[in-house]
Amino acid sequence: MIPELRTRFNLQFADHQYASLLRLLEQRCGKPVEFRVAETPIFVTEKLLNELAADGASLARSIIANAGCLEAARSAIPAGYRVPHETAHPNFLTADFALIRDAAGTLVPRLVEIQAFPSVYGYQAELCSAYREAFHLDQVFPGQQLGQFLGGLNEDTYWQLLARTIVAGHDPENVVLTELDPLHQKTLPDFEVTGRRLGIAVVDIRDLVPSGNRLHYRHADGRLVPIHRIYNRAIADELIAKRIQLPFDLEREWNVEWAGHPNWYFLISKFSIPWLSSTIVPPAVFLSDFLEDNGHSRLAAAGVPLPLTSDPDAVYNYLLLKPLFSFAGKGIEFDPSCKLLESIPPARRPDYLLQQRMSFEPTIDTPFGLTQAEIRILYAWPDGEALTPALSLVRLGRGKMMGVDHNRDLRWVGASAAFFPTTPPPA
Repeated sequence: MIPELRTRFNLQFADHQYASLLRLLEQRCGKPVEFRVAETPIFVTEKLLNELAADGASLARSIIANAGCLEAARSAIPAGYRVPHETAHPNFLTADFALIRDAAGTLVPRLVEIQAFPSVYGYQAELCSAYREAFHLDQVFPGQQLGQFLGGLNEDTYWQLLARTIVAGHDPENVVLTELDPLHQKTLPDFEVTGRRLGIAVVDIRDLVPSGNRLHYRHADGRLVPIHRIYNRAIADELIAKRIQLPFDLEREWNVEWAGHPNWYFLISKFSIPWLSSTIVPPAVFLSDFLEDNGHSRLAAAGVPLPLTSDPDAVYNYLLLKPLFSFAGKGIEFDPSCKLLESIPPARRPDYLLQQRMSFEPTIDTPFGLTQAEIRILYAWPDGEALTPALSLVRLGRGKMMGVDHNRDLRWVGASAAFFPTTPPPA
């Protein structure tokens, strides 16, 4: 954190600037933003973001190199969601980090989650631009240039990277962004930005039309257009929970490419965390191992405080119970009791993770007190190219959960962005 930039921003803040931020976002996204946007970005060093980006990339590569982990994850993919022609690597990756105090009192990062699935790449770029304009950041910090993109990218090369990852040289008319009921998703602003910038259609995945070995979509002018590549934003656990019957079989061999092959949603996910061995990763085990094998002793050996009693009412204050394939914090249980864990049927226990709970360190000084920050690194990995950290996304919160849905009634919390000072160019 950079205290002098934080202080200067807080001193110049005015409510009308925040109102301007929200107006700019709606204008640029073409839709109102229905989740809470924070009144402030955060100001951190480029070194911190680069270190987080390197840590996330290293973890992803270790998962991809671990044949046992990948094979176990493949066997956990639900029936009906094992898509053929799995790619050698995911096209998208996100890694979420908390900032905590270690035993020595030092502020250090810890992995919260890692997921090979797209995030709000389009919206986040617009949010950074809107913060810069609404709060006149270039004037508030005279002589200090502020960067936002990672990996040596700028706005133009960022969108070029996304185009290579999503469109991949196809005619944009033959590329679609698919989601379940996209017009009623809170991420619609991101879909609108992405569709407009890349020239691709946004389509409800239930409206795809199979014919022969191809999938098609209905163009606005009524034509049935063949799809060559799908930028998939439909989350598998939502499809499963809502028992959505798609008009095509995901497990059939369609003549189509995926920008973000669906299998990677499962292969790099919370399922991967027990397989990772790194000081940046909090200890975790599958619930089945915890209750039926050596998971309890492994957590204890890793230094996680656990109750010394087997009383059904005993509470695991230092653990989180997480469904493996949920998104946006759905289904997470804080302080699970022994009774709750035992109540989960044995057949379902492999679908849950027990992970050491971390105490986010409040580091962002706001008019409403110190606030916690969760930093997500957004990566793109075009076919045949390198894994590239592209941009960061920030969630600010003062509660147990950092997601924007869990901080909607507070101020100076919600979806945010990170800026970092850069070296001024030579005169």
